[in-house]
Amino acid sequence: MSEVGHHRSHRGLIRPPVPGDRRVAVDAIIVPSVRSEFSLVQAGRLAALLGATLLVLCSGRSRARPVIDCLARMSTLRVIAVDFPHAGVPGLPALETSTVLGGSRLQRRADTSAKRNLGLVLARMSGWRTVVFLDDDITVPDAADLERAAALLDTHDGVGLKIGGYPDNSVVCHANRETGDDQQDTFIGGGALAVPADRIDSFFPEIYNEDWFFLLDDAGLRPVCQVGRALQQAYDPFADPSRARREEFGDVLAEGVFARLDRRLPITAGTDYWSSFLAARLRLIEEIENRIDRDSRVGGPMREALAAAKGRLRYIRPEACVHYLEAWQNDRKTWRDFMAELPRRAEGAGGPEVVRAAVRGFGLTSVMSAGRGRRRSEPERTTPPPAPAAAWRISRPPARRSAPVGR
Repeated sequence: MSEVGHHRSHRGLIRPPVPGDRRVAVDAIIVPSVRSEFSLVQAGRLAALLGATLLVLCSGRSRARPVIDCLARMSTLRVIAVDFPHAGVPGLPALETSTVLGGSRLQRRADTSAKRNLGLVLARMSGWRTVVFLDDDITVPDAADLERAAALLDTHDGVGLKIGGYPDNSVVCHANRETGDDQQDTFIGGGALAVPADRIDSFFPEIYNEDWFFLLDDAGLRPVCQVGRALQQAYDPFADPSRARREEFGDVLAEGVFARLDRRLPITAGTDYWSSFLAARLRLIEEIENRIDRDSRVGGPMREALAAAKGRLRYIRPEACVHYLEAWQNDRKTWRDFMAELPRRAEGAGGPEVVRAAVRGFGLTSVMSAGRGRRRSEPERTTPPPAPAAAWRISRPPARRSAPVGR
């Protein structure tokens, strides 16, 4: 495996699976939703089965009131839906990674990262310990897989479900696989990811592959593993060439960093490394283009998508890679300090009423439905049973400034 260039797989960085069938209760499922309310039925069923609170962060075609109306028939489901503002959430820290690119064509314009970050904040303020991020195009055949993932969070900072159905890859990596490289792999992603919300101090930067960066610390990859199975809804990665264009900077940066981790090298690298990696990336795309079957049904759209990726690649300079990673390192400290100062609920995991109080503290609107919340089974708990949701008592670290809280 060469030091500079595309690595088909980073699976060697993932800890081996832990034997056994231990399960721990999931406090909440968090969905950053952009699709219609009907896409949330699967997440609602999972939350109802597990007795977990469902937190839906809505934008795009997703709206809080229709979400609640759609899920209201699940009488045992506890759910809160929040309309995520286009301008972002006041009260959350300003991050350099959101501005370092200066609004250039390398800037990713999506709110997925910001919604996940808000989810982390609300989870911490609500006393949740085990949460699962779940995308609205993911299904989980066995709900107990989420409890198995939660059981590993005492020794891991992230536990992903293995994504089946349709591979979770960038456009370039999809093209690499579909033109004959059957060694092209996937990695742990935010589409189905359990995290220890009570102690995790990482954040999702505003970039494609934000979940890969979430799983890093200052030195390298945090302790992560995979368990269980989730299914990605199929889509056509080549239908819209702008998708490849939007992904390219984040894909370059993440693949370049993880290629270094594969070689046990530090995350930080200078412009010489990034110059070599960018040249290798261009060669990769050109090699894929040369392998495209001209008679293939997807050959034309694939060529257009790769041309878009290659066009965006030409705007990426080694200095931009270095500067973005410097901003990311600065943001890691900013976010860590912010999370350390958040007020915390003292009584254990809270329900929708508790979350709604925290949401109001940030000036956001939400709609909730507090179901009966029965649990299908009783897996091991990491906390005592939650107190009544109306009990909202905050424990603060001494002499620390508080973030906004609800009343």
